[in-house]
Amino acid sequence: MDLFISWIVSLSHWSRSHLGDISLALMAATLVLAGPSINGWIRRHTASMHFIFRTLIFVLVCAVGYGLAMVYLTPMLKQLLSQLNNHSLAPMLIVLFVLIGIFADRN
Repeated sequence: MDLFISWIVSLSHWSRSHLGDISLALMAATLVLAGPSINGWIRRHTASMHFIFRTLIFVLVCAVGYGLAMVYLTPMLKQLLSQLNNHSLAPMLIVLFVLIGIFADRN
């Protein structure tokens, strides 16, 4: 059991030094998977609008909205993950990536 815990702590130490890249990967994967649902919701709610307004809204959401989410939510996720201790960081990252994988498989 001590070997397993030391492995988790070692993995957490390694992950902590790459937390910015890991947070970026988690955020990018989440946005890629959630993007079609968000775009579909926007398409349904803007269907009655003029083509120019629909296009403008779509560009704003995709370019500005997703871009701002990547720029501002990634550091927030990094800070949130950095608050976890070394016994819970690696398991949490594994769980998050597995959940993203399950969500990707179902879509």
